[in-house]
Amino acid sequence: RGLYPPPPGESDIIGLEVAGTVDSLGPGLTKNWKLDDRVMALLSGGGYAEYVSVPEELLMSAPSDLTFSQAAAIPEAWLTAFQLLVFIAQVKEGEVVLVHAAASGVGTAAIQLVRLLGAVPIVTAGSQEKLQMAEKLGASAGFNYKKEDFVQGVHDFTAGKGANVILDCIGGCNWEKNVSALAVDGRWVLYGTMGGRSVDGDLLGKLLSKRGHLLSSLLRSRSLQYKSDLVTAFSQKVLPYFSGQLALLRPVIDSTYKLQDIQDAHRHMEANRNMGKIVINVIPPNEELAD
Repeated sequence: RGLYPPPPGESDIIGLEVAGTVDSLGPGLTKNWKLDDRVMALLSGGGYAEYVSVPEELLMSAPSDLTFSQAAAIPEAWLTAFQLLVFIAQVKEGEVVLVHAAASGVGTAAIQLVRLLGAVPIVTAGSQEKLQMAEKLGASAGFNYKKEDFVQGVHDFTAGKGANVILDCIGGCNWEKNVSALAVDGRWVLYGTMGGRSVDGDLLGKLLSKRGHLLSSLLRSRSLQYKSDLVTAFSQKVLPYFSGQLALLRPVIDSTYKLQDIQDAHRHMEANRNMGKIVINVIPPNEELAD
């Protein structure tokens, strides 16, 4: 709908993550990429296409055990979750992390990453089916925000201490509950405003009473250097856990659509029925693993 405009100078074609093979190489490469390498990439736009141009710093090797459809579900969602947890919130071992929108692409990644960091993920979602999926991914507790007070659930789970970290893509409508669910000295990390941007009431006073930290971050508008540092850290610390004997992580795919059916994919997302990522196959699936 054009409600998430690209940074200045970037493509207005949507699509922030892709997977495929290297088709051609530009001048001045500093890394050992080769033609036909299986890769995945973080983009600032332009992903709904057969070909994309990507700075080499934002390329990652596609995990050998994954198809291109699975690999395409990693870059933006998993890098966002990794950034929020590691770069922004600096989650520590043993901390309790409340993840809103647990069945989203970022949510399903965050649950698994929290576990990988030695912390404890708890979640909110709007259906029991989504909560059950989150628990299978490693969530220690889940709360259906449509049927129960997640604040009470958080306090019950933490013996009244609250969550050390909250990952929040909802925003305005949840602010008072988030502050109530936050532990003293906790970090509330805002990365979206799907529930509105306006806030009424004593936000600052209540946050101050908890000595709470309100942090926020977006990824798309970050500099190339920041994204490069993020991709490097993710590639070193997380990527090995997607394949081989270390395989502890998996991208969650809700559904796949052909490029010509892309409107149906967007309607599915707008209906909030998806659990995990929706992937658009530009190349027919039976052709994607020619190697």
